[in-house]
Amino acid sequence: MAHIDPELELYRGLMEQPTEFEDGFDIKTVLGGLFVGLVMLPGAIYLGLMAGQSLGAAAEWTTIILFTEIARRSFVTLKRSEVYILFYVAMGLTVMQGALALSGGAFAMKMFWQYFIRSPAAKGMGLAGQVPNWVVPPASSAAITQRTFFHVDWLLPGGLTFIGYILSRMVWFGMGYTVFRVTSDYENLPFPFAAIQAQGATALAETTTKTETWRWRTFSIGAMAGLVFGCIYVGIPTITEVLLTEPVQLIPIPWVDLTRRTQSILPAVPVGFMTDLGIIGSGFVVPFWAATGSFIAMLGMAVANPQLYKAGILHSWRPGMETINTQFANQIDFYFSLGIGVSLAVAVLGAYEIVRQIRYNRAARQRGEEQRGSWVPPAGRGDFPMWVPLGLYVLGASGYILLCRWLVPGFPIIYIIGFAFLISPIESYVNARMIGLTGQYLGIPMVLEGTIILSRYRGIDIWFAPIPRFNYGGSAQQFRVLELTGNKIVSMIKAEALMFPIATILSLLFWQLVWKLAPVPSPAYPYAQKMWHIQALQRGLWFTSTLNPEHSVFYKAWNLNYCIGGFVAAVAIYALLSALRLPILLVYGVVRGVSGILPHYVVPQMIGALISQFYFIPKFGARRWKQYATVLVAGYSCGMGLVGMGAIALALIGKAVSQMPF
Repeated sequence: MAHIDPELELYRGLMEQPTEFEDGFDIKTVLGGLFVGLVMLPGAIYLGLMAGQSLGAAAEWTTIILFTEIARRSFVTLKRSEVYILFYVAMGLTVMQGALALSGGAFAMKMFWQYFIRSPAAKGMGLAGQVPNWVVPPASSAAITQRTFFHVDWLLPGGLTFIGYILSRMVWFGMGYTVFRVTSDYENLPFPFAAIQAQGATALAETTTKTETWRWRTFSIGAMAGLVFGCIYVGIPTITEVLLTEPVQLIPIPWVDLTRRTQSILPAVPVGFMTDLGIIGSGFVVPFWAATGSFIAMLGMAVANPQLYKAGILHSWRPGMETINTQFANQIDFYFSLGIGVSLAVAVLGAYEIVRQIRYNRAARQRGEEQRGSWVPPAGRGDFPMWVPLGLYVLGASGYILLCRWLVPGFPIIYIIGFAFLISPIESYVNARMIGLTGQYLGIPMVLEGTIILSRYRGIDIWFAPIPRFNYGGSAQQFRVLELTGNKIVSMIKAEALMFPIATILSLLFWQLVWKLAPVPSPAYPYAQKMWHIQALQRGLWFTSTLNPEHSVFYKAWNLNYCIGGFVAAVAIYALLSALRLPILLVYGVVRGVSGILPHYVVPQMIGALISQFYFIPKFGARRWKQYATVLVAGYSCGMGLVGMGAIALALIGKAVSQMPF
C-alpha cells in the first residue's frame, strides 16, 4: 500500500460527511468581501512589502470574528456553510504570490515587474529593455518614472491582466472540479487536511450560539501574543517611518544576518535566523518529520559548503558576501542543478506511490475489503454534468492558446497545446491524488522551463507569455472542504464572481496609492528592498537561457552531473527510509531544505517543531495539540495582522497628509 505517514493520520476522521447541503453565499458574504477589499487589502499589500508577512489569516479570522460578533448581538446564528464561504473569500483576496510575499490581487505582480526592468539584476544580466511592453511599460515611460497606473502605457498590460483573470477562473473551475469528482467521489480518497478548515468553520459557527469553547480561549492567547510582538516588530517601524527619515527597527526585519561574522569558520554558508515569532509558531503546525528533514538538509549544507568551497565547486562565493549574495552564488554553482535532480526524484517517487496505491486498491476490491467510490454525487450538493466543467476548461485553455499565439507568434504552438491538454491535466490529477492520500503537494518540476529552453526559442518574451501550464490539484481539496461544510457547489462559484471586481479594481486603486507614497521597493518597504533583489536574480537566471546560450547564466549554472547526483541521492534516501519504515516526510523536508529555502527560516521553525513534539504533544496528546496549535497560530497571525493594519492606517494617513500642498 502507498506509504501514508502516521502523523498525517491525525487529520483523518475529524469530520463526518454531511447529509444536507445549502447555499452559503448570501448578503453577509457580499458585505464580508467588501470589508476585506476595502479594509484588509491595503493592509495586506503594505504588510507584505514591509515585513514579508501574509495578512491572510488576519483577514480570514478578523472578518469572521466581526461577522460572528455582529450575528451574536443581532441574535442571529451563522451557519458553518456561511462561515466557510466568508473564510474562502477572505483567503482568496489576501493570498500571497510565491516567494515574493506579495498580496494584493491581480496587479501585485505588475509592481514587481516595474522594479525588475530597472533592477541591477536585469541590467547586469543584459535583460534591461527586453521585457515586452505588454507586460509592463518601458522604464523610460512616464507611467514608470511618475509611478502611476493611470497612464495610457498601462492599457495593454492592464487589459491583459483582466483577460487573464477571467481565463484563469474558467480553467480553475473546469479542472479543479473535475479532479475533485474523480479523486473524492469516485476514488474516495481521504483528503486528511481538508477537515482542518472545515473544523475551523464549524467552531466559529458554534460561537454564534453563545457557547464559549476552548477554541476561543486558545485563539485569544495567540492573538494577544501577536498583538504584543506585532507592536514591536511591525508597529514601531511603520509609524516611525512616517515621523523620521528612516524607520526604527528594534528587531531587524526580516532576519539577523550573521554570515559575514561566521565566514572564517563557515565559508560559503549563509548564517542567521528569522526574527518573526510566527516562524516558531509554524513549527507547531507543520509535520515534525518534514521540519526535521529541512533541518537535516541545513546541517548537511553547513558541513558540505566549506568543503565544496575548498574544492572549487562553490567558486562564486567571496568573503564579505552577506546572506542574499551567498545564497545566490551557491545556487548558481551547485544547488540549482542538485535541487532540480532532487525535485525530479520526488515527482517520480510520488507517481510510484500513486501506482502502488492503485494496485493495492484493486487487489483489496477483489478481496471484498474495500467499497469502490461512485460517479453519482451526494444528493443535494448541486453538482454539474461533467460536460460543463470540461467544456469550461477547453474554452479557457483555448483562450490561453490564442493569447499566447498573438503575443509570442514565433513560439511553436504545439508546445502550448501540449501544456493545455496533456501536461496540465496529468499534473493536476497526480497532484490531487497525492493531496488526497497524504496531504502533500506534488508538482512536476521544471517542465515549463525545460520545454522553453529545449524549443531553442530566442528572446525573453516567452517567459512572460500566458502559457496554459496549470496545477489545480489543490482545488480538489478546496471542493472537499466545501462539501464537508455542507455547501453547495454554486456557493464557491458565486464567491469567485464576487472576488473578481475586488481583486482587480480595488487592487489597481490600492497599489496605485502605495506606489505613490514611496517607490517600491525602497527603505520604506524593508522586506521588499532586501528580497526582491534575489528574486530578480533568480528569475533573470531563467530569462538568460533563451538569449545567447553560450553566455547564459543559466547554462553556467546547469550541471547534469549534479542533477543526476541529486536524483540518485533522493531515490536512495527514499529506499532507505522505506526499508526502515521511517517517515517518508523526511524526504520532502530534505527537498525543501536544498531547494532554495533559507536556513534563517529553518532554524526557528525547527525550534517550534521540537517544542511541539517533545513538550506539548506529550502534555496534551497529538490530536488535541494539533487542534490547539492550528487555532493558536491563527490567533497569532490575526493579532500580528491587526497591529499591522492599525500601523498601516496611520502610516497611509500620515504620508497622504505630508504630500498635500497645504
